[in-house]
Amino acid sequence: MSSEALTSSEYIKHHLTNLTFGRLDDGSFAFAKTHEQIKEMGFWAIHVDTLFFSILLGLIFINVFHRVADKATSGVPGPLQNFVEMVVEFVDTNVRGSFSGKNDLIAPLALTVFSWVILMNAMDLVPVDYIPQLAHLVGIPYLKIVPTTDPNTTFGLAIGVFLLILYYSIKIKGVGGFIGELTLQPFGKMAIPVNLFLELVNLIAKPISLALRLFGNMYAGEMIFILIALLPLYLQWTLSLPWAIFHILIVLLQAFIFMVLTIVYLEMAHSEH
Repeated sequence: MSSEALTSSEYIKHHLTNLTFGRLDDGSFAFAKTHEQIKEMGFWAIHVDTLFFSILLGLIFINVFHRVADKATSGVPGPLQNFVEMVVEFVDTNVRGSFSGKNDLIAPLALTVFSWVILMNAMDLVPVDYIPQLAHLVGIPYLKIVPTTDPNTTFGLAIGVFLLILYYSIKIKGVGGFIGELTLQPFGKMAIPVNLFLELVNLIAKPISLALRLFGNMYAGEMIFILIALLPLYLQWTLSLPWAIFHILIVLLQAFIFMVLTIVYLEMAHSEH
């Protein structure tokens, strides 16, 4: 839907609404066509566009890296193999610098997180009206193409990392060691309730900070693109290109931060002290 067909507030609200599937008050399941229907569906509604684009981009990542690995040559690499090797080497360097334990999962996990988040973030560089307008022409009322502007995606990623933190904390330190880490630091045995409260806050803050940092930065970037799209055409071209160039840095930086914090948190889970 073009900005000319809507008021500014309606245009912004439309572009920030996900394609939602869920159960209506009458018991039927359907795609929401209005914001009132989205409210009816409640918490258990599914953001279909978020699922579609995140899975699609994940499959693209897997396919490209798998094809390059299958066709890798020890001679002079082609452009795609050279690019993939650079990405793998960059991630491997960060893992070696931040993770001192022995775990064959960490490097592949870091590579997956870094590449997948970059691809999802990069969807923000697609002009805000192009794909939603095409979707509207075929009867799809709402469509958000940037998965990381949906907190469901960022919290899903963060909770996945959090579960790994808990798993390796218990596996490496044992149940007693993990409980001791939560109750005996930083003030010793005489302040177990205080220690437990502080350590639980610290533990729970990890996935929340991971999720909100990525979501907040990408949501703000998307909002600026939407506001630029409301301006006259000559101002759109003047402002969108510089912001898009700057936003490339945000796309890469947020993926890098998410990857590094994932490595650091898992290093802490592996550390016995």
